[in-house]
Amino acid sequence: MAISSEPRPAITPPPIVDLPAAPPSGQPMPAARPWADGTTALLIDHVTKRFSLGRKKPTVTAIDDVSLRLERGEVYGILGANGGGKSTLIRLVSTLLTLDSGRVEVFGHDIERDEMAVKRLINRVSVDAAFFKKLSPHENLLYAARLYGLSAGEARREAERILARLGIAKSRLGSPLEQMSRGMQQKVAIARAILTSPTLLLLDEPTTGLDPRSKLDVQAFIEEIKATHDTTILLTTHDLAEADRLCDRLSILDRGRLVVEGTPDELKQRVAAERGQPPTLDSVFMTWTGRSLDDDVEDEEGNAVQPQPAPQPAVSADTTATALSPDTASVPPSRPAAARDDP
Repeated sequence: MAISSEPRPAITPPPIVDLPAAPPSGQPMPAARPWADGTTALLIDHVTKRFSLGRKKPTVTAIDDVSLRLERGEVYGILGANGGGKSTLIRLVSTLLTLDSGRVEVFGHDIERDEMAVKRLINRVSVDAAFFKKLSPHENLLYAARLYGLSAGEARREAERILARLGIAKSRLGSPLEQMSRGMQQKVAIARAILTSPTLLLLDEPTTGLDPRSKLDVQAFIEEIKATHDTTILLTTHDLAEADRLCDRLSILDRGRLVVEGTPDELKQRVAAERGQPPTLDSVFMTWTGRSLDDDVEDEEGNAVQPQPAPQPAVSADTTATALSPDTASVPPSRPAAARDDP
């Protein structure tokens, strides 16, 4: 990936060196975010993405006319079942895939016309982040930092600071990544993304597969970034409690279509008032998709994955909502080779 030597736009967030100390355990991070001024950080406008899988297979619509807007400084969550289009949308925003129709802008920069400007403003963490596995966390972070123009000394200090916040001891920084757990590797991936001070941080299921302690460490760090950095975060997740905890607003993507959007509290109140269901995100998800977070639809390669039947209407207070299935089909599994993280 080529790195431009042009300076970043004026909207670059405060450097990580200014990050204040975390509050004592159990105390919330400060709520004031002066940079949250309503500026449009990310605009996704009627975006569609299809995959052509060969002459004898139908075209798969992975993203179907999706529109949404993120404001500067907010954490925006996207919920969806496996194969619902979440990762495809993240890859489109990160310029790893091309649009079939529609437009995407990052702080006013069109991702097709101003691709290099966009790349200077974003960073991405995926569920299967790629590294140089023979190298240590320190070496991987220093390599990434130098690509973005940070000096070796500055990168080393900030790498140690961020990794310490994520619970990785200094004594582990010289060990090869291949000897570390998946939880440790994911923390290093998040540290690598934050090290470059992105204005738009794309987190694609960052806590999937982590042990409970590592998951809490990562969630607390995301809250800290939200409270202390001028960084807008687009987060995809399967964890409804995580979405409720971290997201200012969220939407549900089902079979490639955005079916509902709002704050967690708004959606919970709506499902209780309109559907008579318990005011939980589980009820919200089941009401607007009619299926579980674990149900698959169809993968990006067009492999036949039999969808699970929609649940029957609720018959007791213990059941969740009646299915309201959108009328499209689609989506992913194995990601294209180009969609992997650059080490």
